[in-house]
Amino acid sequence: MVSDSGRVPVFLKNREKLLKLSVRDLIDLRAKEIPDLPFFLTPANPFPINFQQLKDQCSRISLGLEASGVEEGQTVATMMPNGLASTLLNLSIFYKGKTLCPLNLAAGDMQLSYVLEHSESRLLLVASELRARAEAILKALPNPPEMVEIAADEIPFENSGNQWESENQTDASDTGLLMYTSGTTGKPKGVMLSYRNLISGGLNAMESHDLKPEDRALCVLPLYHINGLINTMMGPLVSGSSVFMPPKFKTSEFWGWILEHRCTWFSVVPTLLSALLHKTELSGEQKEVMKEYFRFGRSASAPLAPEIHIQFEQKYGVPIIETMGLTETSSPILSNPLPPGKMKYGSPGIAWGNEVRIVDKQLNTLKADQEGEIAVRGSNVMKGYFKNSEATEETLVDGWLLTGDLGTMDADGYVFVKGRTKELIIKGGENIAPREIDEALYEHPDVVDAAAFAVEEPHYGQEVEACVSLTSHSSCNSEELKEFCRPRLGDFKTPRKIHILEELPKGPSGKIQRLRLAEMTRSLS
Repeated sequence: MVSDSGRVPVFLKNREKLLKLSVRDLIDLRAKEIPDLPFFLTPANPFPINFQQLKDQCSRISLGLEASGVEEGQTVATMMPNGLASTLLNLSIFYKGKTLCPLNLAAGDMQLSYVLEHSESRLLLVASELRARAEAILKALPNPPEMVEIAADEIPFENSGNQWESENQTDASDTGLLMYTSGTTGKPKGVMLSYRNLISGGLNAMESHDLKPEDRALCVLPLYHINGLINTMMGPLVSGSSVFMPPKFKTSEFWGWILEHRCTWFSVVPTLLSALLHKTELSGEQKEVMKEYFRFGRSASAPLAPEIHIQFEQKYGVPIIETMGLTETSSPILSNPLPPGKMKYGSPGIAWGNEVRIVDKQLNTLKADQEGEIAVRGSNVMKGYFKNSEATEETLVDGWLLTGDLGTMDADGYVFVKGRTKELIIKGGENIAPREIDEALYEHPDVVDAAAFAVEEPHYGQEVEACVSLTSHSSCNSEELKEFCRPRLGDFKTPRKIHILEELPKGPSGKIQRLRLAEMTRSLS
């Protein structure tokens, strides 16, 4: 593709050369190569910001950040919904050579207070509608950061001047992102990702999905989650393509956004695919229009049940590419190939841009189809956990990151995730992967969300239970669901109890929080 200026964009085939750049270098390079190509648009800002304008805005916003008194290399926290301001602020913080710490808006105030203190953030950029909440959080801190209010739909620091110049060069190995994990098993851990990690994650998204300048992502996942930040912000930046970003996911507007803004792909999580499957429709005419430009949907952050996967593709006529990524690996590590490549339902695919192995407890590589822990090595793997050397040493071993996920790898290199090491159900000495139970429940046409989990039981040690949410018209009850599971799972694995909830608890990315379910359902027993 040739830009309006007549220059052909150079997408560096030398991966190592690109990985030596900082995000500032990359933005400057894109502005030089493809200045007139669109990069970013929102409902509030329908005229795209191109790559030259992106560089100019990042340069100018850096003046505003500099005026705050925060020195280069220090941490800036953000408390922002998706949109114009959050995208420009995130990239400007990288551009300025600071460390971004995006606060998870779905977390509780006590957790956010902990993150602000632990991260040593010296500046907090807050959306206007979140000011009152932020002030309440800051009151609990002995040494709170300075707070600056930002309008979510406006360009930040508009009166900061024109251009920012700095003699200090940001190194690709410097920490660009400090993102805290959800903390379901304790206090959240701060994952340190370098600029090299961030660009590597964007590269993995570009290469696995063959992103080109004519592509446009629909970003409906929050930028304070690694999936949204890397795949649908860094992926377009690295590939020279564009992104349309509404403030949040809306089932009723999802397909309209794709049709109106000619988005060629999207990234969601399985729970959002399930919601779209059960609550939206596309006309035959709309499907025909989308065939002209729409390429694929992307699923990540949690295993995708094959039943949901197949039903979605059949209903809407669009391919869904299952993938896998982690915060600690700057998101994508595995992806199924695009059509006409070989896709395997129930697998997040093969390794892209990094090495993936299945290892035993002694870190020996296992043979095909043997179950063990999924381990990753590559330029996308984190520097470590901030101020937590013990957790870093447990997770990073001999250059490999131990994910905590159990899985197998077949002879073709496709990984199949069996569950989390901490989520395994051990009944009578036998390991039961919760996902096996989930998938049996998802075969029932009325089940929207499903998650199995362990409960303590004196005879077996642990017993299997599950929670489901059902379609609004369903009259199905727990006993019927158990009988539905029995021929699929056998008596031993069929849940002892199935709790029907209006909605299952989910994290900011839409992933079901399995470990909360046992505690939630005690009062229902």
